[in-house]
Amino acid sequence: MTTKEYQEAVDWLFVQAPNYQIDGEKAYKPGLDNITKLCAFFDNPQEKIKCIHIGGTNGKGSTSNMLASILQEAGYKVGIYNSPHLIDFTERIKVNGENCDKEFVFNFIQKLKTLPEDILPSFFEFTTIMAFEYFYQQQVDFAIIEVGLGGRLDSTNIIKPMVSAITNVQLDHQNILGNTIEEIAYEKAGIIKSNITIISGDENETVKNIIRDKAKKENANFIDATSIKSDLKSDLKGNYQQKNIRVVLALTDELTRLNVEISHQDIESGLLNVNQNTGFIGRWFEFSKTPLTICDTAHNQAGLEQVFSQLNSIDRHKHVILGFVNDKKIDEVMNLLPENSKFYFAKPAIHRGRHPKDYEDLLINAKIIYKIFDSVQEAYLSAKQECTNDEMIFIGGSNFVVGEFLEKNLSVKE
Repeated sequence: MTTKEYQEAVDWLFVQAPNYQIDGEKAYKPGLDNITKLCAFFDNPQEKIKCIHIGGTNGKGSTSNMLASILQEAGYKVGIYNSPHLIDFTERIKVNGENCDKEFVFNFIQKLKTLPEDILPSFFEFTTIMAFEYFYQQQVDFAIIEVGLGGRLDSTNIIKPMVSAITNVQLDHQNILGNTIEEIAYEKAGIIKSNITIISGDENETVKNIIRDKAKKENANFIDATSIKSDLKSDLKGNYQQKNIRVVLALTDELTRLNVEISHQDIESGLLNVNQNTGFIGRWFEFSKTPLTICDTAHNQAGLEQVFSQLNSIDRHKHVILGFVNDKKIDEVMNLLPENSKFYFAKPAIHRGRHPKDYEDLLINAKIIYKIFDSVQEAYLSAKQECTNDEMIFIGGSNFVVGEFLEKNLSVKE
């Protein structure tokens, strides 16, 4: 298999299977019927691995990777399934921080062409079974599975995990999951299964009660991670990580109760070496010190509130590069924009990317200093030219903006 053959196979997969990343809502295929048939076709690899299920609106990726890092420090072989990827497709499926083998991906995509006609998987369904099969073949000790969208009808919900967690519930994907926190919490709580402990990291009492009530119906132990007190730190530097750390500590407590050997030293070292152990980047990621350049994939109102709050705490003039996809409620973002900033709005280079000219009326009304660009890289080069060493650059607004920036510039930096 050549590099060209691999890329052609991945490109073919993106085109063939309905893909939420590209097409948005119309590619979303709720329900477990299709993934059930798909897993059965591949002899149900998800039943042969020990899984941990992580759901929630924000913090799933950080929580998953912190937990993976701790388990790796404890000597375990750990698979982790995250989405979306930032640079390369293989980032979605990792074992001990190593991206999925490209030869495996290539060969597995060929099997898509041999599926029975009654199984027409979405892109996410196919990558989910790919992850299950890879983790089974790699004989991982644990597979940490991140929910794709929602929970109740998400294709990852076919697993029977050792323990599950819901990091938090915020308004996001309302066009699919519901227009209220209560409706979205109900969907997220759908990952709760009979007699399997559920950990909640949300501070909202309404959300907490919805998760607790579902746990009670399923006879599942409910753990409120917000009651955990800890001063442990992580190399993931966003202020919001303290909330995720509490969920991770609740997860390690439950795994210990299930006779998984994890020491306090494993927890400390794991939290401090997430990037090294798992290769996880994109969350308050310091791309450079001179000038200070930070990336963060926060893309909904709750996530951006926290990130922009942290930006406001930094006493520097800021050059802020932002881009959004079509279904984003940009008027909500306008009310959150960080102070003391010049803005560079760019169109993400994907089908769903929204050109800033489409929402320029909102920029004018916001009375901010801004420029508009056709690409993220053009915006970055402009900001870099204008930014002095005592100022800073921030890149965010979407996974796709951060991914596009890193793809263009990370290899150059290295």
